[in-house]
Order: sequence, then C-alpha cells, then structure tokens
Amino acid sequence: MSSPISNVRPAPDKLLTDLADYALGARITSDEALDTARWCLADTLACGIMALAYPACTKLLGPVVPGTTIACGARVPGTGHELDPVQAAFNLGTIVRWLDFNDTWLAAEWGHPSDNLGAILATADWLSRHQAAGLEPAAFQSKIPHRKSKFTMGDVLGAMVKAHEIQGVLALENSFNCIGLDHVLLVRVASTAVTTALLGGDRGQVINALSHAWLDGSALRTYRHAPNTGSRKSWAAGDATSRAVRLALIALTGEMGYPSVLTAKTWGFQDACFQGNPVRLARPLGSYVMENVLFKISFPAEFHAQTTVECAVQLHPLVKDRLAQIARVELTTHESAIRIIDKTGPLHNPADRDHCLQYMTAIGLIHGTLHAGHYEDGAAADPRIDALRAKMTVTENGQYSQDYLDPEKRSIANAVQVFFKDGTKTARVEVEYPLGHRRRRQEGIPLLQQKAAAAFTTHYGKARSAQLMSLFADRAKLEAMPVHEFVGAFVR
Repeated sequence: MSSPISNVRPAPDKLLTDLADYALGARITSDEALDTARWCLADTLACGIMALAYPACTKLLGPVVPGTTIACGARVPGTGHELDPVQAAFNLGTIVRWLDFNDTWLAAEWGHPSDNLGAILATADWLSRHQAAGLEPAAFQSKIPHRKSKFTMGDVLGAMVKAHEIQGVLALENSFNCIGLDHVLLVRVASTAVTTALLGGDRGQVINALSHAWLDGSALRTYRHAPNTGSRKSWAAGDATSRAVRLALIALTGEMGYPSVLTAKTWGFQDACFQGNPVRLARPLGSYVMENVLFKISFPAEFHAQTTVECAVQLHPLVKDRLAQIARVELTTHESAIRIIDKTGPLHNPADRDHCLQYMTAIGLIHGTLHAGHYEDGAAADPRIDALRAKMTVTENGQYSQDYLDPEKRSIANAVQVFFKDGTKTARVEVEYPLGHRRRRQEGIPLLQQKAAAAFTTHYGKARSAQLMSLFADRAKLEAMPVHEFVGAFVR
C-alpha cells in the first residue's frame, strides 16, 4: 500500500528566490556593463529597424485583431503601431530577432540576450506614457506601491543588464538545446523576472510569475534544424517576450504561484522536461554577461559562422576571379558549428540559408560581404553558390572546440582554405575571435555605431538618423531621459 502524498506546500525553490532577489534588489554599478548596454540598445533597435524592410516580418506586426486601438499604448520603434504591452513585446521582439543580427551568448546553452528588449522596452514605454498622462494603466485595479514614480532609460539599461545576466548565467551550465528544447525558454524566464519587477511586483509576485514561466516548459527546436528550418525561429523570441509580459501581468493580479515548479518529483520542470537534471546558476548574478556579450557587427549570420565569414571575406580578392577553377574549400571549425549549421542538400528559405555554414561561406567568397538580402530567393538563385557548397568539406578542430568552452577564452574560431584545380592554393586564413567579441571591443564599438547609423539612415533619412544617434552619445543624458520620450523619437 502506497503512502499518501504530502500536500504541505514547500518554500519556493531556491532558484526562484535567487532570480527574484536579483531582479528586485541588485544595483548595477559596473560602468563597463552599462556602457555596453547603451550600445547594445542602439544595436538592438538598429536590428529591428532593418527588419522592417522585409514583408515576411512586417506581416506579423500590429495588433492581434486588425484595427484594434489602445490609448496610451506601447509603441513599436520604426512603425506607427500603438499596442497593449503584451502584443508590443511580440512586435518588438520579432523585429529585433528577424535578421539574426542582434547580440549572442554562447555557452552550454546559447541564445540572444537582447531578445529581452521586447518585453523591457514595451513595458517601460507603456508605463511611462501613462505616468506622463497622469493615468494608471487600466490593467490594474489600484496603485501598486512598489512601482517607480518615473521611468527613465536608466531603468531600461539596468533591466537589460539584469535580463542578460539571468539568461546568460542560466545558459552557462544548463543545456536545453541538447535535449531538443529551444533556448527561448531562457528569454521567457529572464523577461518575466525583470518585467514583473518593472511593473512594481513585490518579491512574492516575482516568484509567482517566474514559477509560471517555468511551468510553460519549452518550445521544441524543430524549427531551427534541417529538414524543418523555418521562419518561426525569427519570431520565437517575440513570442517568449510577449508571454513574459502576460505572465507578469497575471502575477500582479494576485494570481497564485507554484513554489516547487522546478524540483517537484515527477511533475516539476527538472523531472518532466530536463531529464531529472537540476537547473543551476553557474555563478553569482552580477553583470558578467553584458560585459562579455558577443555582438554581430559585420554579418547577419548565425554566430558560430561569424569568423568563417570573416575568413571568406579576406579570401575574396584572391578567389573572386577564379571561382570556376576551385577544386575544394576546406572549412575547419568547432563542434557546435558542426552540430548546428553544417548542412548539405537543398536550402528552402532564408531561415534555412542563414543557418548553413557552407552557404554563408560561399557568399563571402563570391561577394566579399554578407548582408540579409543574400538569404533571399533572388540572391540564392545564383548557381555559383551551390557549386561552391558542393566543393566544401567541414572538419572539427579539437582545440577550437576546447577553446570555445573555455570560460577564459570563449573563442569562436574558424579557418578557411581554398584549393584550385591547377594545384595552387590560398593561405589558410584563421580567425579566432569575431569582431563582436569582448577582446575586440575597442575595434568593434565604432563599427557597431556605424551599423546602427546606417540602419537608421535607411529607414528615417540622414538628418533624423543623426538625431537618433545623438541620443546614445552621452550615457548620463540617456539614463535621465524619460522612456516615452526616447521611444517617441523612434516612432514613424
């Protein structure tokens, strides 16, 4: 005869309380982290603005029900949309991620921490607009005493650092990808924590909201891998950020949480979704992730291929007039790149192509650059691309794989060498650290600024682009700026 199950509710799982205490109580004092967050904000918005040129992206934007209007809603930069904060988070999270050009974090679990901006900026703009109008958001029955009386961009930068940290530190030792779960789980968890705090939730409400974020489990990674790679990978982060805002709002109604959501036997996340493994924080939460985040500065390419494309671009002058004479192209890479983007056979859509190591390398060799338009059907019809792909071999370098996992190095090394039919060959070009790596910050930030300015110029025109870039020039002024004024500058 089995023993009855105890119905005594335990204290909340330690991970829930650690995340809640950090989201609510941590003071971000690192100048490096806040300075990096400033340029991360510019870069993330630039990525979103660039995505607005693609109808496959813009068809997903706007309210859920066409024609719905929201008074004092959250705005979507680069558009005229004014939405409830849940749908605004989906819109902003989708455009930010669409071109696979925003920042990256590579660890046991990888992902894109700036995806969280969808939830952070949409929520902060919604609250700031209501405050400026002297109103309380209709979603709340009464004032929430913990909420700030004024929201500034300093709050946004601080929330960005915290969301980066939660997502990135959880990723250091917990690999959901390897068991088929998608890394946007951690976007939802990080966004839920910081959004509930922004909304004025107390400790219990943040813990409750986080329990719901873990209860949701995780999306499958099917849409990121052959033969099913597709455009959902470009809006999955928007979905995660919008869900986070929804869960935060639910928690602020006083809805209950589930204290042992992670550790409950059989039914908790660890047993049901993570093969019984504990979910751990690999290090104390601070500002490590923002300080070490990886920017995609030169190419909208899956990050494991960034240095491969750098190599290909360097080789372009030597091979551009000899493409028909190439016998083979040797790509040397690390284990993660092979597992994620080593792909042969037909490529069916842009999402398929931007996750193919061989395709991205071929574009670099042929054109000496790589931009989002190269993934579209017209560019992909160039017969030289598949001809080159067919001549490529991909080999793992064990040292590259070790250095990729080394926390002191965190390199993303790749090498390319081209061999010709007459027996000649190029030098073997190797790049260990991509341009967006922390070790190349001094070189990278000016180019990141150029990337943002170019994106803004294309969408808004040169004069307005200069005005937008000036918002980032002085961090102290940016931090003091009301959120609704900042977002208003980007409305079109």
